[in-house]
Parts: sequence; C-alpha cells; structure tokens
Amino acid sequence: MVEVQQLTKRFGSRLAVDQLSFNVGPGEVLGFLGPNGAGKSTTMKMVTGFLQPTSGTARVNGFDILEQPLDAKKAMGYLPEGAPAYGDMTVQQFLNFIADIRGLSGDFKRARMQRVVEDVHLTQVLAQRIDTLSKGFRRRVGLAQAIIHDPKVLILDEPTDGLDPNQKHEVRHLIRNMSKDKIIVISTHILEEVEAVCTRAMIIAHGKLLADGTPDDLAAKSRYHGAVTLKLAARDEAARVLKELPDVLEVKNEDASNELTVFPRPGAAVLQSVSAMVEQKRWTVQALYQQKGRLDDVFRQITGGAAA
Repeated sequence: MVEVQQLTKRFGSRLAVDQLSFNVGPGEVLGFLGPNGAGKSTTMKMVTGFLQPTSGTARVNGFDILEQPLDAKKAMGYLPEGAPAYGDMTVQQFLNFIADIRGLSGDFKRARMQRVVEDVHLTQVLAQRIDTLSKGFRRRVGLAQAIIHDPKVLILDEPTDGLDPNQKHEVRHLIRNMSKDKIIVISTHILEEVEAVCTRAMIIAHGKLLADGTPDDLAAKSRYHGAVTLKLAARDEAARVLKELPDVLEVKNEDASNELTVFPRPGAAVLQSVSAMVEQKRWTVQALYQQKGRLDDVFRQITGGAAA
C-alpha cells in the first residue's frame, strides 16, 4: 500500500502541494493528472524521498518516508521527470551500476538485466553512451533503471514523454503487464494514456485534489456522457429536426469531424429517439454512436474552474 497523508510542500510563499491525501493499493494503476504547475512532480518527489515535505508524510509498504527512508526507497522504483542519468556511461554500464546499488548480484542480477533490456528494447544501444542517445532512448533507460530490481511500487513521472507512437504502445503494454502484482503511479498530461493503462485517475490543481475515480467514472461527469454523435450528409436538416425532440437539450455541429452531437437533457436518454428519427427520415448515416463521456472535457472543466 502507498498511503499519502496530508502531504504539504511550500517553496517560500508559494504553496505547491496542499494537504494532499490518498491511498493506492496492489493492482492499481493510478493516473496522476493536472495542468503544468499543479504539484504532480513535487508530490512524487516527496513520496520517493527526494524532497522533504513541509508537513505531512507518506508510507510505502508500511515504511514511513521520513522515519524509515531507506526501507521505503528499497520498495520503490522511480522514473523522475527528465529521466536523469550519467551521460558519460554506456547504457550497459549505467544499468550495471544501478543493479549494484540496488543490491542485485549473481544469477539474479544477470537475469534481471537481460529481462529489463529485452522488455524496454535497449539491446541495440547497450554499448552507446547515454549522452548520445535520443530523448526516447534516454526515457527508456530511465524506465529500465526504475524496474531493474523488480519493485512492488513504481512511481513514473511522464513515462512515455518523448517516445514515438510505437514506443508508447510498447511501454503502455509493459505497464499493463507489470500492474498485476505492483502498485503503479503515473504522472501524465496525456489523457489517452490514462484511458489506455490506468484503473484510477486523480486530478489535481494548485496542489489540491479535485477529483478521484476510475477513468469511466470521471468521463461520466462530462457533458458528453450519454450524448449521441452521428455523421451524415443531411447534417443541417438533421440538426433542425433533432433539436425539436423533447429530451434533447442541444445539438452541436462538430465542425472538425463533420459530425453532429445531440446532448440529452439531465436524466434523459436520446439514443432511441435519435435512431428512430434517422429511420423515419431515411437519412443515410455513416456513423451513429452514444458517447461514454470525454475525459479531456472533464479535465478542462475541473482544472479551468480551479484556475478561475
């Protein structure tokens, strides 16, 4: 278990994290969301022991980060923002160095090194100096050092930052596989990543917790939850007709996608009535589906309100 209790951090007069409390249990992948400056990285640095809290504390696997820092750190793997490493080392030398620091030795060390290099796809750059690597490869080296000792808790700050789409897919697949027997906390601003790998999402702004739930729970707070989107040639006619249906609150032209979205009144459902009208009018429809909600819409609504 990771238990965060009233964690607070001040930098002079600026309050970066404001009495933040939450728990994360085994098998959970927690997406830590927030705009730039929300306090995500600061919180992770405090939980991992890299930054001293102004007040409050956290426990990792029962070890208090202030009273038992070494025991807490042994249970964790941490990918910091920017994936810092020793640039004059080769990838092989750096991972060997990290394995030694983590107390790995013998057959177990060799097996973990080989497994991690294969999982993170670093074989082709093992002999290359880290300061000559691309941003994507440096990120992968950072992820490799975080998991080399097979920790029960993983704290990952922007794990796919700088990766191309194929590399992002590989890392997300790796995170999903590891999540079966680990606690994983991911800081990200990529909402697609939360939907792809996270079982739970928290939104913070100005260091305060604003929302906490499954991605589907949060998406359900969106005004798009239950809305019906359709794509058809007779878009203008459909907009006029569908607007008159009794349970319809609003009909919006989605100009970027050439679609039409029909929003229900609170507590109402419009899929059946929209489908019936399409059949009655014999419109030729290319797509028609009910939305579960949009996480980006909820994110803007919650963090925008906090900023205001």
